[in-house]
Amino acid sequence: MYDEKFILDEVNKIRAEIGHDEVNIYIEEIYFNKDTDELWIITEDRPDKSAIIGKGGWVVGKLKEKLGLESIHVESYGDFLNKQHKLKLSKRTVGNLDLDLVGLDNLRKVIDDKLDNIYSFNYENYLNSHEFEESEKTEAVVALSGGVDSSFSLILAKRLGFNPIAVTVDPGTIILPNQYKINIKNLTESLNVHHEYLTADYNEIINESLSGKLHPCGRCSKNTGEIAKQYAKDNEIPIIIFGDMLATGTQCINKQDDSLYRLNLPASLSTGKQEIKSLIRKYSLREFKGFGCPLLYEVHKKYPHMKKYSIQRILRETRSQALEPGEALDLIWSFYKTK
Repeated sequence: MYDEKFILDEVNKIRAEIGHDEVNIYIEEIYFNKDTDELWIITEDRPDKSAIIGKGGWVVGKLKEKLGLESIHVESYGDFLNKQHKLKLSKRTVGNLDLDLVGLDNLRKVIDDKLDNIYSFNYENYLNSHEFEESEKTEAVVALSGGVDSSFSLILAKRLGFNPIAVTVDPGTIILPNQYKINIKNLTESLNVHHEYLTADYNEIINESLSGKLHPCGRCSKNTGEIAKQYAKDNEIPIIIFGDMLATGTQCINKQDDSLYRLNLPASLSTGKQEIKSLIRKYSLREFKGFGCPLLYEVHKKYPHMKKYSIQRILRETRSQALEPGEALDLIWSFYKTK
């Protein structure tokens, strides 16, 4: 319905109308989904992507209006090559596991399907059109914090047939605020997933953080992981699922000991933050602005130099393309907004 020449002509007309300079733009591929009324424009490189989007998104916005489409996605071919490479590594890693589990079989299928539809894969549309067998036994524990990444992981684990149990490590409201508990309750009830709180003493971490001895995130994450993993081992459940967007590829799943594997579910599918938000939106979960918990905000306030280590964590996800630069900038800027 749409070809490269038509799109380029329309983009250049719009750029001229709104006073943008005329530039040479190169398109790798056009993909149109008539069922969802969505258009994907795959450019050869990021500068071509920027030219089609235009300053403030004006060009692509006017193009969408002119063509009367539901949405237009402009992406760089290089970014897809990177994502495709990571998915191939995940496919090999998950495929080589000597584990006969329903959930893993279904995950392998999703990885294949995402590779086959690399430009237009959409989790909500995909899950609505695919039914997966569910395991009779619990195959995974999901570490659920009530944030977007772990919520996405629980939704996906349930839909992929892992028959999961969700657990939340509760160190107190300075790390796990009550509003996150509301998300946890709503999501687990909506999915009909059994959930347990695991109480833990994080006083040492809290005190050392508030006295400026350490940045809390690394130690907190490690402790939470160890407690959740111990729960899985005690209950002889073979997989513990985390909502980490890193590490992708060959490191998306790894053996913890003889009886337990850790699976970073979003990372195994090379999932970006916008994909995660798009899926969880239908579950009416509250999204929280900014980065981190109340403890981290107190640490930032008392010791501004600690923001450097938080920024490093954000940039790590940006380098891996889990976060777009604009999303990363918003998170970093949230550290400097006046409360």
